[in-house]
Amino acid sequence: MSRISELLFYLTILLTHIIQGITGFAGTILAMPFSLRLAGMDVAVPVLNMLGLVSGIYVTAGSWRNIVRGELKRILLVMGSCVLIGLALRTMLSGKPQLLYIILGVAILAIAIHGMWSMLKGRKQAAGGEKNAQAGDLPSAEENGLKTAVSAPQEGPREKLISYLMLIAAGLVHGMFVCGGPLLIAYLTKRVKTKENFRATISVVWIFLNGVIFVTQLFQGAWNPHLWLVQLKSLPFFFGGMFIGSRLYKHMSQQFFIGLTYVLLFIAGLTLFFK
Repeated sequence: MSRISELLFYLTILLTHIIQGITGFAGTILAMPFSLRLAGMDVAVPVLNMLGLVSGIYVTAGSWRNIVRGELKRILLVMGSCVLIGLALRTMLSGKPQLLYIILGVAILAIAIHGMWSMLKGRKQAAGGEKNAQAGDLPSAEENGLKTAVSAPQEGPREKLISYLMLIAAGLVHGMFVCGGPLLIAYLTKRVKTKENFRATISVVWIFLNGVIFVTQLFQGAWNPHLWLVQLKSLPFFFGGMFIGSRLYKHMSQQFFIGLTYVLLFIAGLTLFFK
């Protein structure tokens, strides 16, 4: 890795984690396509995995009481098993980097398209709600209170199947590229009510899964003095990005940056087909 590529790699970490600090997700998956080009898979995957682990520890330290333990167990069982399969697949395909880039590109494009579609759908529903409000069709306060008190609706067989397929896909992608976050987010947002529960639960998931990946990398001999040096150099850019993002979050529209994130993901996914 040349000095210019190394500098651009650190700047990528800074910029993508500014978005991570604003939106609360997508730092690693947004950084991965560009990092693969700049630093290669042997550097990008371990370094970004470690940053995800550090981020999880940082968040969990102050919010462990909000962990939803039932969902955590389910995620770790299903997704954790598939992470190991993903690690094995990446090892098997290590001699075919172009195929790995295409697989990641397809996954990122699918996530970006799904995210943009969900945002558009949400805006249409919000617009419909405003029309109903103007027409006086909103439910009464008592009805709203009942809906808030009642737990999430039970999933049917089809919904359960889709949920587990989402977890399986998240585990495979995370094991191969350390960026299964958006798929896990899509699963968890439907099952966890508050942002405090969501943030705490998903952070523990990253500690466990990224920790498993880190230990596996150690046994595989992936970590050497040069890689440790790159990791240490990346930390100021990581923390700087998270700090700037948390500041910008207070003054800017998070919705705008989430939309921007999906657009950038789409572009990043396309670039992988031309690696």
